[in-house]
Amino acid sequence: MPDQGIEAIGGRALGLALVIACVSLASCGGGTPLLHPARTLPTGDVRTAAGFSGELALGSAAEDLARARELAAQDPDAPGTNPEYAKGALVMASLAPGIAPFLAARVGVGSRFEGGLAYTGRAVRADMRRSFDDDRTSWSLGLGLTAPLYGRASGTTALRGVELGFLRGYGADVPVLWGWRSPAGVYQAWIGARGGFERVWIERVSTEPKPGSAGPGALDATRAWAGGLAGVATGFRRLHVALELSVAHHWASGSYDGSRVSIRGVTLAPASALWWTF
Repeated sequence: MPDQGIEAIGGRALGLALVIACVSLASCGGGTPLLHPARTLPTGDVRTAAGFSGELALGSAAEDLARARELAAQDPDAPGTNPEYAKGALVMASLAPGIAPFLAARVGVGSRFEGGLAYTGRAVRADMRRSFDDDRTSWSLGLGLTAPLYGRASGTTALRGVELGFLRGYGADVPVLWGWRSPAGVYQAWIGARGGFERVWIERVSTEPKPGSAGPGALDATRAWAGGLAGVATGFRRLHVALELSVAHHWASGSYDGSRVSIRGVTLAPASALWWTF
């Protein structure tokens, strides 16, 4: 069998195995990584990616979530009546701490423009960007639109009364990247800045919760965020492994069960993916 055929089959098998592993571990959390270099793809080239992402809440956001879980344990009947619990609910719904799969496809559309579509476990993101290239370096400017999905949280990450299965919303972000590429693309690295906003809400679907359950609480939140990221990739020919780490500061305000609150905090989001380019 030709080397190209073996390489293609190997890429498909590795990608499928990684997707299955990530989906089996996924919750509704996880970040929204870029996991692509600064340089856009040549016209007609396609890159697929499969991997995982995480979102770790730090500082006051982590404290708000921990406090909400304490209140839920102390007052199982009406946790939403406490503004401190409402803060934890906003952290869970808006910042989305947790782990999730990452699946993406990107295509070069000409004139150094590239379009992409990604599934991040918590949301679907579509984007378009353009790069400006030198021999070994590039920088790019893009615009992404996101749509948070109905999801779930696992037993260790769930917050009772925050029904992520009813989550809906929309958002946008602007990434600016600078990157370097070695000869033949064996090694690639990129750094950048990224900022955006998002609005999410959870509508109460029943005024008569099941016995012993607090039922889904009505929630709405508007979040703005800004931060930086860095990534590297290495591989040969069609297959590469990419790693990315991003940090962001978030500001959010909204309400949960009638309690109006504001939160702020920092998140750390590691991510990794296997690329297959053809």
